[in-house]
Amino acid sequence: MLNFLQKYRLLRKMRIVANGHPALRKKSEPIGEINENIKELAQRMAYTMLNNEVVGVGLAAPQVGINVRLIVVKTTGEDGRSRQGALAGELLLDPLMPVALVNPEILSASSETETCEEGCLSLPGVSGNVTRPSRVVLRAKTLDGKVLTAECGGLLARCLQHEIDHLDGVLFYDHLSPEEQAKNALTMKKLEKRELGHLH
Repeated sequence: MLNFLQKYRLLRKMRIVANGHPALRKKSEPIGEINENIKELAQRMAYTMLNNEVVGVGLAAPQVGINVRLIVVKTTGEDGRSRQGALAGELLLDPLMPVALVNPEILSASSETETCEEGCLSLPGVSGNVTRPSRVVLRAKTLDGKVLTAECGGLLARCLQHEIDHLDGVLFYDHLSPEEQAKNALTMKKLEKRELGHLH
């Protein structure tokens, strides 16, 4: 199936910004019209995510320095097939991956939680355990303007929450325990120093 990466060979990678870049701490603006600029941004974000030294499962526009409410995700394997026991929303989204989601929002989240280790392309070398709802209901637009609602669990639910956090200026580091924040503090400072060097 042709997806929005069909111009793949023409795309250029974008620089993923790191801790210290102001875009990572700003609340992003909703997208009005889904125009060619937004579509190209989504394509370049997906290309960047999939061709990074460490391949990601999600990327938010603030991570490339642009504060609009746009994320791309790819939580399926190379075969693109759904996992056994996948929820209806995962079955809906999996064949579309990598999928761009415009103005994504979490409508509801389960009271049941899961704790897993997370990392982030904007925080290389930083990791720690984050507790999040194990299932969420997502509402978002696709690049063709269709509104979708999807109940998701597992890695996809975690990825969506992580990326939507980025749109609100929140990093997974903020969810870590004080002990894990302290363990990662030196790396965070080094990233900030390096990022500030890029900005000046």
